Amino acid sequence: MKRFFLGLATVAGLFLASSQAWSADKLLNASYDVGRELFVQVNKAFAAKHPGVTVDQSHAGTSAQARAIAEGLGADVVTFNQVTDIDFLVKKDLVSADWQKDFPDNASPFYSLPSFLVRAGNPKHIKDWSDLVRDDVQVIFPNPKTSGNARYTYLAATAYAKEAFKGDEAKVKEFITKLFNNVPIFDTGGRAATTTFVQREIGDVLITFESETRGIRKEYGDDKFEQVTPTVSLLAEFPVAIVDKVADEHGTLDLAKSYLDFLYTPEGQDIAARNGLRARDATVAAKYKADFPDIRLLTVEDVFGGWDKVQKEHFAAGGLLDQTYGSR
Repeated sequence: MKRFFLGLATVAGLFLASSQAWSADKLLNASYDVGRELFVQVNKAFAAKHPGVTVDQSHAGTSAQARAIAEGLGADVVTFNQVTDIDFLVKKDLVSADWQKDFPDNASPFYSLPSFLVRAGNPKHIKDWSDLVRDDVQVIFPNPKTSGNARYTYLAATAYAKEAFKGDEAKVKEFITKLFNNVPIFDTGGRAATTTFVQREIGDVLITFESETRGIRKEYGDDKFEQVTPTVSLLAEFPVAIVDKVADEHGTLDLAKSYLDFLYTPEGQDIAARNGLRARDATVAAKYKADFPDIRLLTVEDVFGGWDKVQKEHFAAGGLLDQTYGSR
Protein backbone atom coordinates (compact mmCIF):
# COMPACT_ATOMS: atom_id res chain seq x y z
CA MET A 1 0.00 0.00 0.00
CA LYS A 2 3.01 2.30 0.25
CA ARG A 3 2.53 3.43 -3.34
CA PHE A 4 -0.69 5.20 -2.47
CA PHE A 5 0.32 6.89 0.77
CA LEU A 6 3.76 8.16 -0.24
CA GLY A 7 4.10 11.89 -0.44
CA LEU A 8 0.56 12.86 0.49
CA ALA A 9 1.32 16.56 0.97
CA THR A 10 -1.45 18.41 -0.85
CA VAL A 11 -1.10 21.40 -3.11
CA ALA A 12 -2.87 23.42 -0.43
CA GLY A 13 -0.26 22.35 2.09
CA LEU A 14 2.51 23.35 -0.26
CA PHE A 15 0.92 26.77 -0.66
CA LEU A 16 1.48 27.21 3.07
CA ALA A 17 5.04 25.97 2.80
CA SER A 18 5.74 28.26 -0.12
CA SER A 19 4.65 31.27 1.89
CA GLN A 20 7.30 30.62 4.52
CA ALA A 21 10.84 31.97 4.49
CA TRP A 22 12.98 30.60 1.68
CA SER A 23 16.70 30.25 1.42
CA ALA A 24 19.15 29.42 -1.35
CA ASP A 25 19.43 25.82 -0.12
CA LYS A 26 15.73 24.91 -0.43
CA LEU A 27 13.74 23.97 -3.54
CA LEU A 28 10.13 23.18 -4.28
CA ASN A 29 9.58 20.87 -7.23
CA ALA A 30 6.03 20.86 -8.62
CA SER A 31 5.62 17.59 -10.47
CA TYR A 32 3.16 15.26 -12.14
CA ASP A 33 0.79 13.08 -10.18
CA VAL A 34 2.43 9.65 -10.47
CA GLY A 35 6.01 10.84 -9.95
CA ARG A 36 6.09 10.51 -6.16
CA GLU A 37 8.29 7.42 -5.86
CA LEU A 38 10.68 8.65 -8.54
CA PHE A 39 11.36 11.98 -6.90
CA VAL A 40 11.69 10.58 -3.39
CA GLN A 41 14.71 8.71 -4.78
CA VAL A 42 15.96 11.58 -6.94
CA ASN A 43 15.79 14.05 -4.06
CA LYS A 44 17.60 11.69 -1.69
CA ALA A 45 20.42 11.16 -4.20
CA PHE A 46 20.65 14.88 -5.00
CA ALA A 47 20.71 15.91 -1.33
CA ALA A 48 23.51 13.39 -0.70
CA LYS A 49 25.63 15.34 -3.17
CA HIS A 50 24.54 18.71 -1.78
CA PRO A 51 24.61 18.52 2.04
CA GLY A 52 22.18 20.90 3.69
CA VAL A 53 19.91 21.14 0.66
CA THR A 54 16.20 20.39 1.03
CA VAL A 55 13.90 19.54 -1.86
CA ASP A 56 10.16 19.60 -1.18
CA GLN A 57 7.61 18.10 -3.55
CA SER A 58 4.13 18.94 -4.78
CA HIS A 59 2.27 16.35 -6.89
CA ALA A 60 -0.94 16.71 -8.90
CA GLY A 61 -2.12 16.69 -12.48
CA THR A 62 0.27 18.99 -14.32
CA SER A 63 -2.44 21.28 -15.68
CA ALA A 64 -3.65 21.77 -12.11
CA GLN A 65 -0.05 22.34 -10.99
CA ALA A 66 0.51 24.98 -13.66
CA ARG A 67 -2.59 26.86 -12.57
CA ALA A 68 -1.53 26.59 -8.91
CA ILE A 69 1.87 28.12 -9.71
CA ALA A 70 0.20 30.94 -11.62
CA GLU A 71 -1.93 31.53 -8.53
CA GLY A 72 1.04 31.64 -6.15
CA LEU A 73 2.43 28.17 -5.47
CA GLY A 74 6.13 28.94 -4.98
CA ALA A 75 7.69 26.21 -7.10
CA ASP A 76 11.33 26.80 -8.07
CA VAL A 77 11.27 24.05 -10.69
CA VAL A 78 8.68 22.02 -12.54
CA THR A 79 9.07 18.43 -13.71
CA PHE A 80 5.96 18.00 -15.81
CA ASN A 81 4.71 15.52 -18.39
CA GLN A 82 3.34 17.90 -20.98
CA VAL A 83 4.87 20.78 -22.90
CA THR A 84 1.67 22.82 -23.00
CA ASP A 85 1.58 23.14 -19.21
CA ILE A 86 5.03 24.73 -19.18
CA ASP A 87 4.06 26.95 -22.12
CA PHE A 88 1.14 28.11 -19.96
CA LEU A 89 3.68 29.30 -17.39
CA VAL A 90 5.64 31.05 -20.16
CA LYS A 91 2.51 33.04 -21.02
CA LYS A 92 2.24 33.99 -17.35
CA ASP A 93 5.85 35.33 -17.45
CA LEU A 94 6.97 32.75 -14.91
CA VAL A 95 9.18 30.63 -17.19
CA SER A 96 11.62 31.73 -19.90
CA ALA A 97 10.29 31.53 -23.46
CA ASP A 98 13.34 29.49 -24.55
CA TRP A 99 13.12 27.00 -21.69
CA GLN A 100 13.53 24.00 -24.01
CA LYS A 101 17.02 25.22 -24.87
CA ASP A 102 18.13 25.28 -21.24
CA PHE A 103 18.59 21.49 -21.02
CA PRO A 104 19.31 18.63 -23.47
CA ASP A 105 16.70 16.74 -25.48
CA ASN A 106 14.32 19.70 -25.55
CA ALA A 107 14.45 19.74 -21.74
CA SER A 108 13.02 16.22 -21.47
CA PRO A 109 15.46 14.02 -19.50
CA PHE A 110 13.46 10.79 -19.95
CA TYR A 111 10.30 9.58 -21.68
CA SER A 112 7.47 7.08 -21.46
CA LEU A 113 4.23 6.17 -23.26
CA PRO A 114 0.60 5.36 -22.49
CA SER A 115 0.38 1.67 -21.58
CA PHE A 116 -2.32 -0.69 -20.28
CA LEU A 117 -2.68 -2.53 -17.00
CA VAL A 118 -5.23 -5.36 -16.76
CA ARG A 119 -6.23 -7.78 -14.05
CA ALA A 120 -4.51 -11.15 -13.73
CA GLY A 121 -5.31 -13.49 -16.59
CA ASN A 122 -6.53 -10.55 -18.71
CA PRO A 123 -10.15 -11.77 -18.46
CA LYS A 124 -11.41 -9.33 -21.11
CA HIS A 125 -8.55 -10.27 -23.51
CA ILE A 126 -7.49 -6.64 -23.97
CA LYS A 127 -4.57 -6.35 -26.39
CA ASP A 128 -4.88 -3.06 -28.24
CA TRP A 129 -6.71 0.26 -28.45
CA SER A 130 -9.53 -1.27 -30.47
CA ASP A 131 -10.52 -3.42 -27.47
CA LEU A 132 -11.13 -0.35 -25.33
CA VAL A 133 -14.29 0.70 -27.18
CA ARG A 134 -16.09 -2.62 -26.75
CA ASP A 135 -19.38 -2.49 -24.85
CA ASP A 136 -18.14 -4.99 -22.24
CA VAL A 137 -14.98 -3.05 -21.28
CA GLN A 138 -14.67 -0.36 -18.60
CA VAL A 139 -11.63 1.88 -19.00
CA ILE A 140 -9.93 3.89 -16.25
CA PHE A 141 -7.84 7.00 -16.90
CA PRO A 142 -7.98 10.47 -15.35
CA ASN A 143 -9.65 13.64 -16.54
CA PRO A 144 -7.82 15.08 -19.56
CA LYS A 145 -8.92 18.55 -18.46
CA THR A 146 -6.66 18.33 -15.40
CA SER A 147 -4.13 15.59 -16.15
CA GLY A 148 -1.27 15.60 -18.64
CA ASN A 149 -1.19 11.83 -18.22
CA ALA A 150 -4.76 11.61 -19.54
CA ARG A 151 -4.09 14.03 -22.37
CA TYR A 152 -1.41 11.66 -23.63
CA THR A 153 -3.98 8.85 -23.44
CA TYR A 154 -6.43 10.94 -25.46
CA LEU A 155 -3.76 11.81 -28.05
CA ALA A 156 -2.43 8.24 -28.27
CA ALA A 157 -5.94 6.86 -28.82
CA THR A 158 -6.61 9.56 -31.41
CA ALA A 159 -3.34 8.77 -33.21
CA TYR A 160 -4.27 5.08 -33.30
CA ALA A 161 -7.71 5.90 -34.67
CA LYS A 162 -6.29 8.20 -37.34
CA GLU A 163 -4.24 5.28 -38.64
CA ALA A 164 -6.99 2.69 -38.24
CA PHE A 165 -9.59 4.80 -40.06
CA LYS A 166 -7.18 6.29 -42.60
CA GLY A 167 -7.78 9.85 -41.45
CA ASP A 168 -11.60 9.70 -41.50
CA GLU A 169 -12.23 12.36 -38.85
CA ALA A 170 -15.87 11.37 -38.30
CA LYS A 171 -14.84 7.81 -37.46
CA VAL A 172 -11.97 9.05 -35.29
CA LYS A 173 -14.35 11.22 -33.27
CA GLU A 174 -16.79 8.30 -32.95
CA PHE A 175 -13.97 6.07 -31.68
CA ILE A 176 -12.83 8.58 -29.05
CA THR A 177 -16.42 9.22 -27.97
CA LYS A 178 -16.94 5.49 -27.42
CA LEU A 179 -13.70 5.35 -25.44
CA PHE A 180 -14.76 8.24 -23.20
CA ASN A 181 -18.19 6.71 -22.70
CA ASN A 182 -16.49 3.56 -21.37
CA VAL A 183 -14.85 5.53 -18.54
CA PRO A 184 -17.08 5.30 -15.43
CA ILE A 185 -15.04 7.76 -13.32
CA PHE A 186 -12.77 10.62 -14.36
CA ASP A 187 -10.33 11.25 -11.49
CA THR A 188 -8.34 14.47 -11.44
CA GLY A 189 -4.90 12.85 -11.68
CA GLY A 190 -3.05 9.69 -12.59
CA ARG A 191 -2.49 8.41 -9.06
CA ALA A 192 -6.17 8.81 -8.18
CA ALA A 193 -7.03 6.79 -11.30
CA THR A 194 -4.58 4.12 -10.18
CA THR A 195 -6.30 4.00 -6.79
CA THR A 196 -9.69 3.65 -8.47
CA PHE A 197 -8.46 0.68 -10.51
CA VAL A 198 -6.24 -1.06 -7.97
CA GLN A 199 -7.86 -0.39 -4.60
CA ARG A 200 -11.48 0.24 -5.49
CA GLU A 201 -11.32 -2.51 -8.13
CA ILE A 202 -13.29 -0.49 -10.67
CA GLY A 203 -12.69 -1.05 -14.37
CA ASP A 204 -11.17 -3.71 -16.63
CA VAL A 205 -8.13 -1.77 -17.81
CA LEU A 206 -6.10 1.17 -16.53
CA ILE A 207 -4.38 3.43 -19.05
CA THR A 208 -1.45 5.34 -17.63
CA PHE A 209 2.24 5.89 -18.20
CA GLU A 210 4.28 2.75 -18.69
CA SER A 211 6.29 3.68 -15.61
CA GLU A 212 3.14 3.49 -13.49
CA THR A 213 1.95 0.19 -14.97
CA ARG A 214 5.40 -1.29 -14.36
CA GLY A 215 5.46 -0.01 -10.79
CA ILE A 216 2.04 -1.43 -9.92
CA ARG A 217 2.83 -4.82 -11.44
CA LYS A 218 6.15 -4.92 -9.60
CA GLU A 219 4.58 -4.03 -6.26
CA TYR A 220 1.55 -6.31 -6.45
CA GLY A 221 2.90 -9.14 -8.59
CA ASP A 222 1.84 -10.83 -11.81
CA ASP A 223 -0.77 -12.81 -9.88
CA LYS A 224 -2.70 -9.54 -9.44
CA PHE A 225 -2.04 -7.48 -12.56
CA GLU A 226 -0.56 -7.79 -16.02
CA GLN A 227 1.00 -5.10 -18.16
CA VAL A 228 -0.17 -4.89 -21.78
CA THR A 229 1.82 -2.94 -24.37
CA PRO A 230 -0.37 -1.91 -27.33
CA THR A 231 0.83 -2.21 -30.92
CA VAL A 232 1.42 1.52 -31.13
CA SER A 233 1.49 4.39 -28.66
CA LEU A 234 2.55 8.01 -28.37
CA LEU A 235 5.92 9.31 -27.21
CA ALA A 236 5.32 10.96 -23.83
CA GLU A 237 8.09 13.37 -22.95
CA PHE A 238 8.65 14.71 -19.44
CA PRO A 239 9.69 18.36 -19.81
CA VAL A 240 11.46 20.19 -17.02
CA ALA A 241 12.02 23.89 -16.43
CA ILE A 242 13.16 26.44 -13.91
CA VAL A 243 10.35 28.73 -12.77
CA ASP A 244 12.61 31.71 -13.31
CA LYS A 245 10.52 34.34 -11.59
CA VAL A 246 10.09 32.27 -8.42
CA ALA A 247 13.66 30.95 -8.32
CA ASP A 248 14.99 34.48 -8.78
CA GLU A 249 12.87 35.68 -5.86
CA HIS A 250 14.06 32.75 -3.71
CA GLY A 251 17.69 33.10 -4.73
CA THR A 252 17.70 29.48 -5.95
CA LEU A 253 18.47 29.84 -9.67
CA ASP A 254 21.85 28.07 -9.47
CA LEU A 255 20.53 25.30 -7.24
CA ALA A 256 17.48 24.83 -9.46
CA LYS A 257 19.71 24.38 -12.51
CA SER A 258 21.94 21.91 -10.66
CA TYR A 259 18.87 19.94 -9.62
CA LEU A 260 17.51 19.61 -13.15
CA ASP A 261 21.01 18.91 -14.50
CA PHE A 262 21.19 15.96 -12.08
CA LEU A 263 18.31 14.27 -13.92
CA TYR A 264 20.62 13.94 -16.95
CA THR A 265 23.55 12.42 -15.08
CA PRO A 266 24.15 8.65 -15.22
CA GLU A 267 22.91 8.39 -11.63
CA GLY A 268 19.77 10.38 -12.33
CA GLN A 269 19.10 8.40 -15.50
CA ASP A 270 19.58 5.13 -13.63
CA ILE A 271 17.04 6.19 -10.99
CA ALA A 272 14.57 7.04 -13.75
CA ALA A 273 15.08 3.67 -15.47
CA ARG A 274 14.63 1.78 -12.21
CA ASN A 275 11.31 3.58 -11.85
CA GLY A 276 10.08 2.46 -15.26
CA LEU A 277 10.98 5.52 -17.32
CA ARG A 278 12.94 5.18 -20.54
CA ALA A 279 16.36 6.80 -20.20
CA ARG A 280 17.97 9.15 -22.72
CA ASP A 281 21.50 8.11 -21.74
CA ALA A 282 22.54 5.39 -24.20
CA THR A 283 24.53 3.40 -21.65
CA VAL A 284 21.72 3.40 -19.10
CA ALA A 285 19.15 2.59 -21.78
CA ALA A 286 21.23 -0.40 -22.89
CA LYS A 287 21.54 -1.59 -19.29
CA TYR A 288 17.74 -1.74 -18.90
CA LYS A 289 16.81 -2.68 -22.47
CA ALA A 290 15.34 -6.05 -21.47
CA ASP A 291 12.90 -4.33 -19.13
CA PHE A 292 11.21 -2.30 -21.86
CA PRO A 293 9.28 -3.98 -24.69
CA ASP A 294 9.78 -2.71 -28.23
CA ILE A 295 6.91 -0.57 -29.47
CA ARG A 296 6.24 1.71 -32.39
CA LEU A 297 6.04 5.21 -30.98
CA LEU A 298 4.30 8.05 -32.80
CA THR A 299 5.03 11.68 -31.95
CA VAL A 300 2.89 14.74 -31.42
CA GLU A 301 4.88 16.47 -34.16
CA ASP A 302 4.35 13.78 -36.78
CA VAL A 303 0.68 13.03 -36.06
CA PHE A 304 -0.68 16.38 -34.91
CA GLY A 305 1.75 18.98 -36.23
CA GLY A 306 3.27 19.94 -32.89
CA TRP A 307 2.12 21.09 -29.47
CA ASP A 308 1.02 24.58 -30.59
CA LYS A 309 -1.38 23.04 -33.08
CA VAL A 310 -2.57 20.47 -30.53
CA GLN A 311 -3.29 23.23 -28.04
CA LYS A 312 -5.33 25.24 -30.54
CA GLU A 313 -7.22 22.37 -32.19
CA HIS A 314 -7.67 19.93 -29.30
CA PHE A 315 -7.17 21.53 -25.90
CA ALA A 316 -8.42 25.11 -26.31
CA ALA A 317 -11.92 25.94 -25.10
CA GLY A 318 -14.41 24.50 -27.55
CA GLY A 319 -11.73 22.37 -29.22
CA LEU A 320 -11.91 18.72 -30.21
CA LEU A 321 -11.35 17.50 -26.66
CA ASP A 322 -14.24 19.60 -25.39
CA GLN A 323 -16.45 18.35 -28.20
CA THR A 324 -15.66 14.73 -27.38
CA TYR A 325 -15.48 14.99 -23.60
CA GLY A 326 -18.70 16.98 -23.47
CA SER A 327 -20.54 14.32 -25.43
CA ARG A 328 -20.16 11.59 -22.79
